[in-house]
Amino acid sequence: MAIPPFTALLLLVILSQASCFAHSQSFIGVNYGQVADNLPPPSATAKLLQSTSIEKVRLYGSDPAIISALANTGIGIVIGAANGDIPALANDPNFAKNWVNTNVVPFYPSSKIILITVGNEVMTSGDHNLMTQLLPAMQNMQNALNAMSLGGKIKVSSVHSMAVLKSSEPPSSGSFDPSFGDLMKGILGFNDATGSPFAINPYPYFAYRSDPRPETLAFCLFQPNAGRLDTNTNIKYTNMFDAQVDAVRSALNSFGFKNVEIVVAETGWPYKGDSNEVGPSIENAKAYNGNLIAHLRSMVGTPLMPGKSVDTYLFALYDEDLKPGPASERAFGLFKTDLSMNYDVGLSKSSQTPAAPNTPVAPSPKTPVVPSPKTPVAPTPKPDNATWCIPKDGVSDAQLQANLDYACGQGINCQPIQPGGACFEPNTVASHAAYAMNLFYQKSDRRPLNCDFSQTARVSSNNPSYGGCVYPSGAS
Repeated sequence: MAIPPFTALLLLVILSQASCFAHSQSFIGVNYGQVADNLPPPSATAKLLQSTSIEKVRLYGSDPAIISALANTGIGIVIGAANGDIPALANDPNFAKNWVNTNVVPFYPSSKIILITVGNEVMTSGDHNLMTQLLPAMQNMQNALNAMSLGGKIKVSSVHSMAVLKSSEPPSSGSFDPSFGDLMKGILGFNDATGSPFAINPYPYFAYRSDPRPETLAFCLFQPNAGRLDTNTNIKYTNMFDAQVDAVRSALNSFGFKNVEIVVAETGWPYKGDSNEVGPSIENAKAYNGNLIAHLRSMVGTPLMPGKSVDTYLFALYDEDLKPGPASERAFGLFKTDLSMNYDVGLSKSSQTPAAPNTPVAPSPKTPVVPSPKTPVAPTPKPDNATWCIPKDGVSDAQLQANLDYACGQGINCQPIQPGGACFEPNTVASHAAYAMNLFYQKSDRRPLNCDFSQTARVSSNNPSYGGCVYPSGAS
């Protein structure tokens, strides 16, 4: 059978859910960095956010102008206490109370503060003193919230780099670095006791930079690829994001914290960089962020956490022109500071389906394989604007299988090409891929770039339906 068993199982979970989330996307957030001298006024940013499906914003600090501008918008706000505040927070409960009285009480609940992050990537900072003070700082912040009767409404956590893991590949082997195992257990115990999330910064972009092969790029960009098999679980991963998040899930589980939820505090891809940087481009940034958003909206989840989407904060809302380092550090913004888009990933409420850009994986045209309909029948008359997505001639089975895995992994209904389905016969990769690729194209508003599949497909006005197998056209 051409449909992988795991994909079929996921489909059973998501089919009843995906349509329910077209307008409820609380799992999509964005980072609002301020290392810049050309940012628009907070009021303009608030209006911009309200025009999108972004429902949460993460601040690295607690700028009162931004928090105030987001009042009565319904947008969830994450505020942060800086690494430099950790010693005072840890050693002086009154400092924590003053912090809450200054940065939370004047704004809440009009401004929907949902989480306070204490420090950023402290555990991998190399500062042992700061690392040991992180948990007491979080505890005092929590106690200060409790004293104001806000403890059950606003959570406290910290944000971690993927470097807290000693192992992340395969995902089932995910484990924390033992050099700070006891400290991490204390922090996770706090997360578990208070119901706060474990916040992590997975960046497939950096994984690609360390392994810049075409197949790695496709894996990182949610594009058709051969996948990577976790031999411990027999799960085939088709994208790096799921693999990284599941590695964190495995690490949490190995420490006994199966109930601690994961939040992706940062993830993104730069759209430009220096000439010697590998990976930054508008095409890649659009592919990563656009396909990630589509993946989250599908509610497929990850293999170890199926049927739900992890809260994910995209990096970043704007470019930050004062950031040091290579050019890519200043080119993660989804929007320009004049409020126009750097590129469209479908976040606008008026158009929430991102157009998938060309896949960087090169096809391998060897053996021509095309669906062979059993009994051609006259197709049902369609309006003149009806179009279908079909494979090009000369595409290999391997590439078609990758296309099939990708399409069915995006939340479309692939049951018709499963045993007993109207389009199961002929039981070939070519036939099944043709059906799935077309359905993905139709569900993506028939945008031509969603019928690209590594340049192995094309849009056709000829109806490929046959016998009792009807290929949707999306036309009405």
